[in-house]
Amino acid sequence: MVNKVNVIGAGLAGCEVALTLAENGVEVELTECKPLMRSAAHTEDGFCELVCSNSLKSNDPLTAHGMLKAELRLLGSHVLKAAEECAVPAGSALAVDRKQFSQKVTERIRSSPLIKIKTQAADGIGDGITVIATGPLTLPPLDRVISDLFGSLHFYDAEAPIVSAESVNMESAFFAARYGKGDSDYLNCPLDKEEYEAFYEALVTAERADAHSFEKREIFEGCMPVEVMASRGKDALRFGPMKPVGLTNPKTGKRAYAVLQLRKENAQGDMYNLVGFQTNLKFSEQRRVFGMIPALKNAEYMRYGVMHRNTFIDAPKVIDDCFRSKKQKNVFVAGQLSGVEGYVESIASGKSVALHILGLLRAEPKPLPRDTMIGALAAYVSTENADFQPMNANYGILPPIDPPIKDKTERRQAMLDRAINSLKKYQENI
Repeated sequence: MVNKVNVIGAGLAGCEVALTLAENGVEVELTECKPLMRSAAHTEDGFCELVCSNSLKSNDPLTAHGMLKAELRLLGSHVLKAAEECAVPAGSALAVDRKQFSQKVTERIRSSPLIKIKTQAADGIGDGITVIATGPLTLPPLDRVISDLFGSLHFYDAEAPIVSAESVNMESAFFAARYGKGDSDYLNCPLDKEEYEAFYEALVTAERADAHSFEKREIFEGCMPVEVMASRGKDALRFGPMKPVGLTNPKTGKRAYAVLQLRKENAQGDMYNLVGFQTNLKFSEQRRVFGMIPALKNAEYMRYGVMHRNTFIDAPKVIDDCFRSKKQKNVFVAGQLSGVEGYVESIASGKSVALHILGLLRAEPKPLPRDTMIGALAAYVSTENADFQPMNANYGILPPIDPPIKDKTERRQAMLDRAINSLKKYQENI
């Protein structure tokens, strides 16, 4: 039995694969180009560097992302566990201190006696069982190898700015939980109607960093630049990231016309992320336009928002529901490159690939149950689709409950129970 696996890429998916295989006695050669080379979006030397946001979305098990986390906990996800150990307050969401998280995963990878790290830019697939987990910003020459092997698509992704906590004008901001539920982990920056309309006009006319006119199909909805979202209509932000519903200003006792929420970026709480404010505006325009929000009038930017191009394969044509190449049965693709979109989804694909490889080493990989969120994501990326686009965890990809349940809460609980039971049966048979 082959007892060594090559993993290319030490992001969320690659690290989950490596740690899971090592835990099961499989030797891993992990190839990572950092710190010798970095993509335009990466700045740190460690593994599992989070780029777009520090949020891994909801922890509520009766949400799609909470369900996915529940499944990963049952399967013993190493990367999710590290994230939970580095959590910062974020209400019902799981958000992390990025540096602590990267350091923790890097330490666990480096301390494993079964994981050998090769610091170099991969230039090919090599022999033996190989996992390609280089992410959506794969560097050359491997990007050309992947394109030749699988073909590739792309979309544009954006990051939100980060400001220093001490620069936020607290006379114009307040801590509160939406509807008063949970801890007041978000710092809320309110605007009245006149302030919002002035901000909106400035935003939709502001100068962008890249003059390219992004086609709608090229921008992933989950990371829509705030200025693009605003162009859909004057109230688009008020029903999106600036939704004021459920937030009462304790200083006035009233609800604002619009509210920008800030979330802690690190455990120290000295940096805040502008939630939902991914942007492609020029840096000077970010200072000017976002400074029209009263709480940010003197904001100090620790990082400006940027936009970059992400790459993913046309998965339904080239991989199966075990994330395995249809042509080269010893090659697997994990992470956002495979067409799953999101941090936890990438971790899930890595866990799935690792389990399939363990199955392959013993006999033949077995797809995860279709009625689990992990299995549904695998089914989505491997099912024929003429207009394939990356997919987040969502209830729409799950098979319906039979017989149907009208009550949403009861229906979601039934889906969660079904998934957990299916995973337990799956574990008994692998």
